[in-house]
Amino acid sequence: MDTKRLDFNLLVALEALLVERNVTKAALRLNLSQPALSAQLNRLRDLFGDQLLTPAQRGMIPTERALELQGPLNAALEQVRRVVADRNPFDPATADITVSIAASDYVQYAVLMPLTLELARKAPKLRIAWRPIDGRLIGDQLARGEVDLAVTTPDTAPEQLKSRKLYDERFVCIARRNHPLLRRSCDLDAFCSLPHVIVSPRGGGFTGATDAALAKLGRSRRVVLSVSSFLMVPEVVAGSELIAVVPERVVRDRSDRVKVFEPPLSIPGFNIANVWHERTDGQPAFRWLRQSIVENMSQSRAKPK
Repeated sequence: MDTKRLDFNLLVALEALLVERNVTKAALRLNLSQPALSAQLNRLRDLFGDQLLTPAQRGMIPTERALELQGPLNAALEQVRRVVADRNPFDPATADITVSIAASDYVQYAVLMPLTLELARKAPKLRIAWRPIDGRLIGDQLARGEVDLAVTTPDTAPEQLKSRKLYDERFVCIARRNHPLLRRSCDLDAFCSLPHVIVSPRGGGFTGATDAALAKLGRSRRVVLSVSSFLMVPEVVAGSELIAVVPERVVRDRSDRVKVFEPPLSIPGFNIANVWHERTDGQPAFRWLRQSIVENMSQSRAKPK
């Protein structure tokens, strides 16, 4: 390759093309016209002596050479961005950026909703895209820049990712207010005999952490409904005689709709963390975002429930 012909903008274009794998989407990402980006792709093909991306039925498919280039390219561009960022300190009050955060519906409700309201005051030009999280894809999405940050259980994230714990979560039981069979308390026998609703994020599951804990006691419960979203559960419970086991933060502000009580057995909780790729580790904007989440969760823990 003749490096004298190398233009930094061409490398940025290649990075976007490898992330989007679609000329139209990559052009939008770069604020370029599609013909302009197509011309840059042709120059890249000439420089590397490879097609890099080939047309497919939907978008484009990277060649083996392009896939080999993706890691070193991301690392090199990250180094350049760090040098520039060091000379231009990040100011949230004036920053005009977009960030993409992947999280479950529970985390979107418990973490991202209060965070977004807080950041709207500190960073008025900031745009935040909430995305559903898929543990099977999140490592590649963070590496390619499709997602900038994940807020999730760290033990489900790929080992090569960086993480910082935010908080511990525990499970509580909920039932509709004035439930005819739960006027005082819920012992283990009542818990096992009452109909339950369970959350299965991928759909169709009827067992979870509660069932594993019950099995250790030689017991089981009666699960009659499986839903894909934690946020639906309080509404289902409030209008029926079903009960449920949910993360505590799902129902902190819903005591007017449901009764919250302790499970009659020990159910292991879980923790939630910021999870990110080395690609964004040193970027001031993303350091600020991660720290803002840490501070916001610390403030929420300090508030009375």
